Amino acid sequence: MEWGILPMTLVLGIESSCDETAASVVQDGCTVLSNIVASQDELHTEYGGVVPEIASRAHLERILPVIQEAIKNANIELSAIDAVAVGNRPGLIGSLLVGVAAAKTLAWTLNKPIIAVDHVIAHLWAPHLSGASIEYPALGVVVSGGHTSLLLLTDPSNAKCLGKTIDDAAGEAFDKAAAILKLGWPGGQRIDNAAAKGSPVHRLPRPKTKGNRPDFSFSGLKTALLYGVRGNPSKVDGKMIFPHSPEELSTQEICDWASSFQHAAVDSIINGVHNALSNNPVRCVVSGGGVLANSLLRTKLTVTAEQFHIPIHLPESTYCVDNAAMIAGLGHYLFTHGQRDSLSITASPRGIAS
Repeated sequence: MEWGILPMTLVLGIESSCDETAASVVQDGCTVLSNIVASQDELHTEYGGVVPEIASRAHLERILPVIQEAIKNANIELSAIDAVAVGNRPGLIGSLLVGVAAAKTLAWTLNKPIIAVDHVIAHLWAPHLSGASIEYPALGVVVSGGHTSLLLLTDPSNAKCLGKTIDDAAGEAFDKAAAILKLGWPGGQRIDNAAAKGSPVHRLPRPKTKGNRPDFSFSGLKTALLYGVRGNPSKVDGKMIFPHSPEELSTQEICDWASSFQHAAVDSIINGVHNALSNNPVRCVVSGGGVLANSLLRTKLTVTAEQFHIPIHLPESTYCVDNAAMIAGLGHYLFTHGQRDSLSITASPRGIAS
């Protein structure tokens, strides 16, 4: 990589922003030697979403074994690492604090530099891990469970927010849609799988926010799906009563609703991307986040980039979800460009480009 200053640099990345406990060793920013992710899905399924207190306690239990496994799988000694990179923003504050504390302890014990990394911007490093050569300025498209953002990147670490969600993130909307259709949690892959067997026969809104910014809103789309599936509610004895339930739907009807929702949600994202590309000359589109695993979104992003005659860089499915390889990769870039953070760093629920 043309920005690499130090040869054969090993960075240990630590990620704990939400409900994935992850650690990774990456060489020279792009070569992934290990990538360990401990999911908490089984802990949160019965609640239909991430419970912050449960998540932070699970991180406490898993952080050390995950780091140890990452070092073992990389086939190195812990002392061989050159720096420790940690995602310290944005995210669930209790979860972030666990990863930050672990990283600071390791950095102090090993006398190694610590690098604080923005989790959202790190998602846009993910295509680098598969060998992408990204030219800047670039339009960054982050679509995940907690974030839906359009960022103007002047380099891998400097971003200006062009637009973002004003309510639910796209990933949250997919989870809520899956809950309405009784498909289970987490909802993203379940909606995608069901949509593949259905058709977008129901007309759902493509919400548009006021003003010139390409911001997003998914709450109205979620409500339209709810009323479409269950009918308009009435108030009886102070309670909202729906005339229908999802159990009345056939399998094909559920798949058609899933397809209709997925098309509406993806169209909303693509409309924002089209707006951003029309008003900001860039050399490529680079994307990241868990929702980038969605098949329709990947297809439509590719088509949109082609319409503007610029390349698009999509992450592999392995690097769509929250992972520490992207933290280590961006950490390497920051490290080789002189960033050194003090042991006084802490966690923040807000990111640089919020």
